Amino acid sequence: MAGRIEARLKELKVELPQAATPVANYVPAVRSGELLFIAGQICQWQGERRFIGKLGREIGLEQGQEAARLCALNILAQAKAALGGDLDRILRCVRLGVFVNCADDYTQQPQVANGASNLMVELLGDAGRHARAAVGVSALPGGVAVEVDAVFEVR
Repeated sequence: MAGRIEARLKELKVELPQAATPVANYVPAVRSGELLFIAGQICQWQGERRFIGKLGREIGLEQGQEAARLCALNILAQAKAALGGDLDRILRCVRLGVFVNCADDYTQQPQVANGASNLMVELLGDAGRHARAAVGVSALPGGVAVEVDAVFEVR
């Protein structure tokens, strides 16, 4: 039987991708006590990079939000793998760090980050409300538009 978070994903008609393997010298997740740290996840689906370009140039706000949401799906896939397949071990989303590949004068990073934040709240309810940083950067791996990392409280 699927857990409550898996049931909520199904209700939202949301599919998780396969958890990506690291492309450099790091691990995708580290648990320390009751905290689960998920390494930065880019906007890719099953290994295919999506949303290539800079916000404020090739990528618009709505696409940026979709890119951030896709990053959040990859975060959840990593969390699921780290928690032995049981997303119900997540008690709350503590923090998201959102990195937006953008033009120098771009200022809508918080609105882009809402793509990831909104998914956490849709999925986890009040337990999905989190602290957050949303920052603009000059480049991201593979030229993708967004990368997001996360911290969860888990049992």
